[in-house]
Amino acid sequence: MTVAEVVKKMVEYSKGDLHDISHFMKVYAYAKTIAEGENLSPEQQKLVEVTAVVHDIACPLCRVKYGNANGKHQEEESAALLEEFFADSDLPKEFVDRVSYIVSHHHTITGIDGIDYQIMIEADYLVNADESNFSGNNVRNMLEKVFKTETGKFLLQSMYQKRLNAEE
Repeated sequence: MTVAEVVKKMVEYSKGDLHDISHFMKVYAYAKTIAEGENLSPEQQKLVEVTAVVHDIACPLCRVKYGNANGKHQEEESAALLEEFFADSDLPKEFVDRVSYIVSHHHTITGIDGIDYQIMIEADYLVNADESNFSGNNVRNMLEKVFKTETGKFLLQSMYQKRLNAEE
């Protein structure tokens, strides 16, 4: 299963929810950019890209089941949805298991155990900071305490320089 096939399947899965589709496509673009900037292997690159595309797979279910898409609920609900989503794919079990692990922890910024997980956290934050209008102090805190990749730090500082400078 190619990344393009995962994107098409996820767009179909999203049932016309343009916000969800736009969000995961933006996260995908940043994850791809960060991974390329960090010179990941082709296998790691694909894992990062696939993870970014499916990272919010539980949002529709959570909105129905809980009335919101709270991060903890997403983490709890995503593994079963991903197992079903990838059931008919040719992706190796280890690959799908790692995607599932990262998606099941993508709102947890402690215990990050690999560059793939790190990039997912950074890419999702780059988009969420805009969509949720995070403060300059929030951005600065993430820059200092969470962002680790040079590419991610560069993007965060460049994208949010006005917020960072406004709250010095």
